[in-house]
Amino acid sequence: MNILYIGSGFVGACSAAVSADSGHNVLVFDIDKEKIKKLSSGDRDTIESCLFEEGLGDLLVRHKERIDFTTDYGKVEDFLENCDGVFMCLPTPEIGETGESNLEYYYAAAEKLAESLAKRNKGAQEKYIVIINKSTVPIIMVDKTQEILNARGVKNCGVVSNPEFLVEGKAISGSLKPDRVVIGAWAEKDFEIMRAVYQRFYDAPTVEYIEVNPKEAAAGKLLANFYLFNKLAICFDVIGRTCETFSDLQFENIRRILTSDERIGSWGFYDSAYAGGSCFIKDARSLAHQLQTSDQEAIMVNETYLANKRQLEKFIGRAHSEAGVEWRDKKVAVVGLAFKRDTNDTRNAMSIEVVQHLQEHGAAEIKLYDPVAMEMFKGLFPKSDVIKYFDNEFDAIKDSDIIIIGTDWPQFRGLADVIIEKINKNTLLMDGRRMLQHRYDDLQKAGFSIIAVGSPFLKGHLAE
Repeated sequence: MNILYIGSGFVGACSAAVSADSGHNVLVFDIDKEKIKKLSSGDRDTIESCLFEEGLGDLLVRHKERIDFTTDYGKVEDFLENCDGVFMCLPTPEIGETGESNLEYYYAAAEKLAESLAKRNKGAQEKYIVIINKSTVPIIMVDKTQEILNARGVKNCGVVSNPEFLVEGKAISGSLKPDRVVIGAWAEKDFEIMRAVYQRFYDAPTVEYIEVNPKEAAAGKLLANFYLFNKLAICFDVIGRTCETFSDLQFENIRRILTSDERIGSWGFYDSAYAGGSCFIKDARSLAHQLQTSDQEAIMVNETYLANKRQLEKFIGRAHSEAGVEWRDKKVAVVGLAFKRDTNDTRNAMSIEVVQHLQEHGAAEIKLYDPVAMEMFKGLFPKSDVIKYFDNEFDAIKDSDIIIIGTDWPQFRGLADVIIEKINKNTLLMDGRRMLQHRYDDLQKAGFSIIAVGSPFLKGHLAE
């Protein structure tokens, strides 16, 4: 099939790569020239410097004959002459903290696409085509999209909802071996086209292939992300907080007790200073906004959002309230800038809030390191006399008054020995991911005080 993707972010690029792997002929359009240049480079390292997603570079290199990237809209219009489906993969960020989705990118793309669709086949529009909402959009978006198409005189087309349920860092493996594929459409003809797009999964015995109407599909995406976000918030705000409050409670042991109950399950039972990323926060806020503007209450949805914010605020605040630390004139290392491991995505990363707090409170040096996310982070916080970037975590933490672990990169689990051997014992450790929990006793015995999510304040023995 001939498939067009509008938008080459994490969703668009990964989905397009898997479509090419499925044997389809794929064109990806984006207005970001630098991103398109890197994605079409044919070089894995160059691709990963743009979007760090395991397996993405390999797929794009392997299938370069079947996938093309462009910023030339003329190529898009030529491709539409024989196109079977158009995936809309546009960013839909939240407007401030209102919960309302910023749909300007989507609407601009949809309007331009509608103009081009109306001119297909010299205006005859002979070939049937489906417009597929891959972006996370409001539940009623299928109606809005259809209105745009109708207003431009587009015929012989359908509008489909096909939300993604991918995990960043595992998007390619999750796309190649999905647990479910959700297709929302009104017409059987649209379902038939989508079955052809996803033939490899439609026939797979291990994939739940779900066909519903497009509003159910869009709602399913929002509700799934809220449910997962809520599980994290409960772990942070109730389970983790309980372990922080009562001595002799080991978070990992409490987790074992709870997750051994099959009714509870194991997902989401890890303590962290913040749940960031591009989906959970935005989608929960969007769901709340859509409910409230429809005269419904969204108390639990809003409280989940607030619990997440409270978690990070409390973690940062514990430095002063429990360890008596003032940030002014301190040298602070923040290791881990991505919102989670296995990605260079910094959207809603806890590191952003932490660095902003350090700037506001007069830190003398803010020393930053991440294995893959530093270039992204430099766009938010350029190098300066205060903000400094390092080539590895060891140089970053050297001569620091406070060390903050902000991302769960596996390599950080080995920091304890370096800290014990080479770092000043007056340095405060703040573990926002419990990466060093297996060495807390050793670190305390060596004299280090520790603030960790899911633990009471751990005072260094030499400080007693």
